[in-house]
Amino acid sequence: MSFGISCFECGRTVEDPFVDSCPTCGGRLTVDMDLGAIKERSPIELRSRPLGVWRYAPFLPVDATKAVSLQEGATPLYKCKALADLVKIKDVMVKFEGANPTGSFKDRGMTVGVSRAVELGCKIVGCASTGNTSASLAAYAAKARLGCVVLLPSGKVAAGKLAQAMFYGAKVVMIDGNFDDALKIIREMGAAGHLYVLNSINPFRPEGQKTIAFEVLDQLDFKVPDRIILPVGNAANIWAIYKGFVEWKEMGWIDRIPKMTGIQASGSAPIVRAFRSGQRDFVPEDNPETIATAIRIGNPASGKKALKAIYETGGTAIDVTDEEILAAQRLLGRLEGIGVEPASATSIAGLAKLREMGEIDGDERVVCVCTGHVLKDPDTVMRSCEAIIHSKADTSSVLRAIGA
Repeated sequence: MSFGISCFECGRTVEDPFVDSCPTCGGRLTVDMDLGAIKERSPIELRSRPLGVWRYAPFLPVDATKAVSLQEGATPLYKCKALADLVKIKDVMVKFEGANPTGSFKDRGMTVGVSRAVELGCKIVGCASTGNTSASLAAYAAKARLGCVVLLPSGKVAAGKLAQAMFYGAKVVMIDGNFDDALKIIREMGAAGHLYVLNSINPFRPEGQKTIAFEVLDQLDFKVPDRIILPVGNAANIWAIYKGFVEWKEMGWIDRIPKMTGIQASGSAPIVRAFRSGQRDFVPEDNPETIATAIRIGNPASGKKALKAIYETGGTAIDVTDEEILAAQRLLGRLEGIGVEPASATSIAGLAKLREMGEIDGDERVVCVCTGHVLKDPDTVMRSCEAIIHSKADTSSVLRAIGA
């Protein structure tokens, strides 16, 4: 396991292990894995380990023997025939990241990020969050016996996620501002040495998240899907998955990369606007608003990386309304029995919309990444479903109430 850290913007090598941006140009950082040592290996050899993030240890920039792990990964890849029939696409699958230990894909990045924090001798970790990152960091910090501080935008975090961060023992601070304000503060705290920042601006986080790509290929017996569709908020995940595919292509294990397709909520869509205008950079959204709290981010830290992933693979980016998101959430639950939070359902809403637009061919093999569990945001679910039926406590009353 050999790696370096470089700037995504200017390409310079970065030596300081505690910085979260390039000291020269301020650009985002990325981990460059040295794959030469494993060039002669086969992906089949990786199957000696159980399915999950650490099956892919040769591609991860930390010591796997000292990993801080809650057995993350190994999430289901559901074949969704009813959904495929409805949208008239040959093959639709859902990679259900809600099956991770804390209920979201964030656990993949956090196992690597917290393991790196331990390697560096850190005692306190921290993050800004719209919910899932804080839940995950709090759990992994508890496992590693580290102090944990999370900053959340006041009134903008779903109950399920807030409860997790509190339950695992993090110091939870609600700030009078949005996610971008919280990230600015946590970065200042990190720069001052108060804590080790574990937002996705930390280049080790996406290294864990790229294992979604590896796992999808593994579960498909190394056959490459035509397209990956996923929600985009802070944008690290679409970049991470793209990076995973690139690494396996460099190894010669696959011969192509799927079209990376990003979906944003209409009230929080800076990357979509940039893509529509053909730009490689984006203009932040000052006041992002959407029911999908996990992607309510106006200034995505990995936005440029996300645009590169989309452009380089011939993918696309569109936005969907809150109404389309909630409809897709119910549709997936009632057609396939898969329960996802609103942000996760943007990939399903995007699938349907892109098919209607003619952007997706009917013979494509598509994987929709659904990033979080339905119970992350129970209040929104209950508000968007039919009202609960009330009845007297006798059989005839119940039969009348249900219309039998």
